[in-house]
Amino acid sequence: MSELLRWIGQFENSKIVALLIFFVTFCAIIIYVFTGKRRKQRLESYKYIPFEDDENESRTQRKVNDDE
Repeated sequence: MSELLRWIGQFENSKIVALLIFFVTFCAIIIYVFTGKRRKQRLESYKYIPFEDDENESRTQRKVNDDE
């Protein structure tokens, strides 16, 4: 075990280990995002959230303007 830690601790080997860790993490995120039909539908619905906030604000402003 100490040999493995010593091997990872060397500067030229740590780059490869970091690259592998980031690549595996990236692949895991991609698999997580694009698998599961419910998750995909839920994530697709989130893309309209900024526009819904704008509509709610404009409706609120219209109500305020109508009340005045």
